[in-house]
Amino acid sequence: MMTGLMGMPGKGKRKGRSQPRGKKQKKPEVDILSPAAMLNLYYIAHNVAGCLHLRGFRWPGATKSKKGKNKT
Repeated sequence: MMTGLMGMPGKGKRKGRSQPRGKKQKKPEVDILSPAAMLNLYYIAHNVAGCLHLRGFRWPGATKSKKGKNKT
């Protein structure tokens, strides 16, 4: 009778693949004026100021909001 984990799939040690140091993956360029992006913006923004805020164009003096914080 064998009592090891040898026969069970998925229970062995795995080495994770890591990126070589010094090289970062490039993020693909995203067009924020594409039809798909505009449709998404239509559903999530309520006015022009909200649209600009969500796209990263904040007004001077605005506080930086933390991600995941609930609005009340």
